[in-house]
Amino acid sequence: MPKRAKSKPTRKLKTYQTSLGFYDQAIAAPSMKAALEAWGASSNLFHQGAAKETDDPDIVAATLAKPGVVLRRPVGSDGAFRESAELPTDLAEEHSSPKRKPKRPAKKPRTTKKPPRKLDDQAARKAAAAFEKEERRREAERRKEEAARAKERVRRDKAVAAAEAALDRARREHEAKTEEIEAARAALDDRAEAEQTRWDKQRMKLQEALRRARE
Repeated sequence: MPKRAKSKPTRKLKTYQTSLGFYDQAIAAPSMKAALEAWGASSNLFHQGAAKETDDPDIVAATLAKPGVVLRRPVGSDGAFRESAELPTDLAEEHSSPKRKPKRPAKKPRTTKKPPRKLDDQAARKAAAAFEKEERRREAERRKEEAARAKERVRRDKAVAAAEAALDRARREHEAKTEEIEAARAALDDRAEAEQTRWDKQRMKLQEALRRARE
């Protein structure tokens, strides 16, 4: 009997959280490396203490609903994570209205932390498949952008080569014309020198004739 192809093991997704710029960011990813790539981080935020794995049930639920998608909320807030988040309230007010005295934040009632929600195998597989789909989409987008950059480099290199060739042609034409002018100038100098020599001889001869006529 033919052997069945082994199914690819499902990568368990974890939820990671960080703060970049004006936003807190969260993502469901199979590894810290995958999370860093999705965030576009140029350094290891986990080693720097700027990122962490979270088991907050609300954040976990939000990220697992959109695996591989970077979700955001205004930095320092406790609102829900979304694909599109507004600027932090204090920053938005700073740009839209005159400054007011900051109000004292109201004390939040203590709430018991909800236990993390457990995913069954089917939901985990579904979330992992969604993450891989989003990862493929991002990779396709990266390839598309790289192809566009490569195309632009080819166009730029072609334009530079054409400009350099035009400059070389113009330089050679200029040098040829300069040589032609120099040759013509040398010929004129020779003619002028010959004319001066002829004139000197004729002048001396005529002056001698004039001197004799006066005697």
